[in-house]
Amino acid sequence: MTIGYDIVIVGAGHGGAQAAIALRQQKFEGTIAVIGEEPELPYERPPLSKEYLAKEKGFERILIRPADFWHDRAITMRLGERVVAVDPDAHALRCADGQSVRYGTLIWATGGHPRRMPDVGILAGLHHVRTRADVDQLEAELGGTQRVIVIGGGYIGLEAAAVLTKFGKSITVLEAQDRVLARVAGEPLSRFFEAEHRSHGVDIRLGVSIESIEARDGRVTGVRLATGETLTAQMIIVGIGIVPAVEPLLAAGAAGGNGVTVDAQCRTNLPGIFAIGDCAAHPNDFADGALLRLESVQNATDQATLVAKTIMGQAPRYDAVPWFWSNQYDIKLQTVGLSIGHDATVVRGDPATRSFSVVYLKQGRVIALDCVNMTKDYVQGRALITSRIALDLDAIARADVPLKELAAAATPQL
Repeated sequence: MTIGYDIVIVGAGHGGAQAAIALRQQKFEGTIAVIGEEPELPYERPPLSKEYLAKEKGFERILIRPADFWHDRAITMRLGERVVAVDPDAHALRCADGQSVRYGTLIWATGGHPRRMPDVGILAGLHHVRTRADVDQLEAELGGTQRVIVIGGGYIGLEAAAVLTKFGKSITVLEAQDRVLARVAGEPLSRFFEAEHRSHGVDIRLGVSIESIEARDGRVTGVRLATGETLTAQMIIVGIGIVPAVEPLLAAGAAGGNGVTVDAQCRTNLPGIFAIGDCAAHPNDFADGALLRLESVQNATDQATLVAKTIMGQAPRYDAVPWFWSNQYDIKLQTVGLSIGHDATVVRGDPATRSFSVVYLKQGRVIALDCVNMTKDYVQGRALITSRIALDLDAIARADVPLKELAAAATPQL
């Protein structure tokens, strides 16, 4: 039997949940179903490598909404189901169990799956941090673990390292690039976090090439480096990015590759199908219109709200300012804007005080800020980005002058 809904949302993460919420907020009265691979109700992902891993928040506290919220709004939750095929002509989906689901409009919000180490099978002690089940399994093995290797010096890897250090574990971070956070931040921020982690006893190794994951009797024992050195460990955490979960859409004819390509309203080239969040490659105003994927809660929820408004007959376009955050130890990092293509960097304040900002400029315009324990710069810097203001580098460097004062005295650039 085929079941149908006016709107089907594939993916029960931040984007999928917000799409359903926003549709009801926009007074959509038709039927809505959310199909999610995991058995849990939609929950917040960022705490997985922070408060949830640290046991500072239980699972109930990271639910996006409680169970009765979805019931009261007549939003059908089809959890523990995986969509394996899309038929855009028939407006139908096929799930892994063979069941078919028809839709009037489809919103694809599947995010991605952790990128795996090549030629490595399933091993005890080898972990990723993407789902609740991932973290629960990791935590179950911590009691017998002392030495942990983290592969990847991005935010997930560094956040996990910070939490596990609090648990008294011996941590080694292996990064292929010559600095951590190389793909997302400038060198001043990278060097700050390297020093911070090392001050907490983390062994950070840069420019590392991994030859193999070592194992015995189905359990990891360490990592062999290309230099021939072997590092022993009882646990390995892999944080080397995600692969967008878009195979069924691409197979159905959707444009894309590294994600599904969408327009300024998040429409794919397939009729009646939108894509949002981590899996959607969209033209971004804050990257000079370049097509890119953004892996952030802000992007997923803002795109979800935009799609809901589009379905309800409004005609917005995606122009939200990107923002991100990371908590490591007692450090709060807040990022606004995109530093892609920057040609100048200015540090406001002294990193030694653990309170400073890195400002990124392109042709004299502020395009992004990384703010370490500097919430005022984060808030005021947003106006500099949206106003396309050109500022003098020396003026920016004066941490004693609020950014809002610089903005008031400057002239917007066209």
